[in-house]
Amino acid sequence: MTDWRLGIDIGGTFTDVIAVSTAGAMRRSAKVPSQPQQPVRAIVDAIAAVDLTWDRVAEIVHGTTIVTNDIVEHRYRPCALIATAGFSDTIEIGRGSRRHLYRMDLLPRPPALVPRHLRFEVAERVAHDGSVMTELTDAEIARVVDAVAASGADTVAVCLLHSFRNAEHEARLGAALRTRIANVSLSHEVSPEFREFERMNTTVLNAMMMAKIKNHLGLIDAEKPDDSRLHLMHSASGMAAPALIAERPLMLAMSGPAAGVAAGCKTARDMGTRHAVTFDMGGTTTDICLIVDQKAEIAVNRDLGGQRIRMPMVAVDSIGAGGGSIARLVSGALVVGPESAGARPGPACYGTGGTEATVSDADMILGYLNPERTLGGSVTLSMELAEAAIRSLAESMGFTIPNAAAGIARVVHANMARALRRASIERGVDIRQFEMIAFGGAGPMHAVEVARLCGIARITVPAFSSGFSALGCVDATMSYSRQFSVGMKSTAWRDEYLARLVAAQTDALTAALVEAGHAANSLLVDCVAGIRYSGQSYETSIADPVLADRDALGAQFDAAHTALYGYSTGEAWELASLRIEVSAPKGETESATPDAIESSIAPIAQRHVTFESGAGAMVDVLDRARLPVGHVFSGPLIVEDSWSTTVLPPQDRLRADASGNLHIEVTL
Repeated sequence: MTDWRLGIDIGGTFTDVIAVSTAGAMRRSAKVPSQPQQPVRAIVDAIAAVDLTWDRVAEIVHGTTIVTNDIVEHRYRPCALIATAGFSDTIEIGRGSRRHLYRMDLLPRPPALVPRHLRFEVAERVAHDGSVMTELTDAEIARVVDAVAASGADTVAVCLLHSFRNAEHEARLGAALRTRIANVSLSHEVSPEFREFERMNTTVLNAMMMAKIKNHLGLIDAEKPDDSRLHLMHSASGMAAPALIAERPLMLAMSGPAAGVAAGCKTARDMGTRHAVTFDMGGTTTDICLIVDQKAEIAVNRDLGGQRIRMPMVAVDSIGAGGGSIARLVSGALVVGPESAGARPGPACYGTGGTEATVSDADMILGYLNPERTLGGSVTLSMELAEAAIRSLAESMGFTIPNAAAGIARVVHANMARALRRASIERGVDIRQFEMIAFGGAGPMHAVEVARLCGIARITVPAFSSGFSALGCVDATMSYSRQFSVGMKSTAWRDEYLARLVAAQTDALTAALVEAGHAANSLLVDCVAGIRYSGQSYETSIADPVLADRDALGAQFDAAHTALYGYSTGEAWELASLRIEVSAPKGETESATPDAIESSIAPIAQRHVTFESGAGAMVDVLDRARLPVGHVFSGPLIVEDSWSTTVLPPQDRLRADASGNLHIEVTL
């Protein structure tokens, strides 16, 4: 009997799983080691870890870092590119800007994704308004398809000039290619927007990921029972069907972080918190995202692994600072990250071969981590190995081992606080008015000191915080979004044309959800407009735009521009783009509440802890599952659950609520 829904998030070191009975009455959670070479094995292990077999699972919502890791680590499948005659070098020219302005010894930009010998040009031309200047003939299609097939490439990206205005040529070429080539990515399907380089780069990256994701989905399909459904968490924090992901694998570029953000949004709604910032600290990075009015910020321009991507994604800022981040001296200064020990060999304290000092080793020395704990049922922690890794660094600095560990903590906290302040200032908001939602394996250990540096007074450590991204998966709803170019000036407004365009895009997105079994009249439609003054390079996002009234829309734009930049001009403006999202109704599940256990304020242990200030003390260790609801504890204190540790420094306060969340009041 299939009666469970599972959220499974495969990370670099561990795979987290949350299981919810279809009636919502029971929840189970577990953590198992990831299997980088056999990710499907991790899914099987995760199901077994919550005492289930796959034939009892009605649905799995799966978050993955497969695409993210390939892009960040520059693992690209050879890909051919077809472009309009004269434009194939756009992939190499890019934006013409240097990544390192004053370093002439470094490459000005990453190498082109497609080498010159795999770039093909086709004789056709569509004008900026969509009119055809040069017809694409059948003979020309046959010629270029033969040329691509002869190159041996099994993957091809097609990006024709202005195909976002008129996709006929690109669609015909794609149809012919799909009869000969296994993996074909068309720009009007992936990123139907102006900005030629971003559209081309995005289309190429999408093509490069197709083979691996198709193989991954095929392995899952071969393993799972026929009546068990699979969905994947996409980058805009909703879930999508495997058939769509197979053709648009780049939708998974921010899959893991998006799941955590989705869970953060639900937590904010449950608590009635208007503005929050998620703080997800894992093994390699710390991911932060602003939640404004209980909705995650969405961005369409992203840099990932040095590559420009243009498609809707949660506006997550990743900092190269996690539990596995390596600490070292550079020109006499202590630097932490972005290099990471990763899952293999991992931090020294894991005992899996790592020897370099990492943040997790510092956490062991400082007393944050329990040396008697076994992580994920398989990783035992070693204080001796942590001390050995920190010792050489401490000697180089002339510090004691505890002081060196405290220095590592101070540096990583400063890096995180700087990134938080930058992310909020760039979006025109005051981070001091936000509440922090801290999760991930290491997030609750470091959240308080980072919040203090940023002036954030309130922190929530949600229930199941270590597996929070898996919780985001299990609570996700199906949604599809698309951003597309409009290019309509306020001085040449066309109401009927805009209405037809919005209706056509909405119907296309709705069709996929109706096919999945949702009633069309139950679907929710959200719209965001991208508007700029004529001559501006980038747009200002306007949520819930009044598209039926040009003057009201202009007033919305002026107000948003003033809030973001401090002024508005009243000049002519342009509706550059629209982003439409169609989603199934939010089937709010019960709040994630751990099983009730008899409460107690008695400590389960004591251990010596050194805080960022350098002060050390014997500190009580409390069992999170036994914390009495509403009781206020004062620091210093350590709170442990099965998978994570919350560190409460001196002078701060903590209480637990009935849903299993921890609320921390930070003394500023």
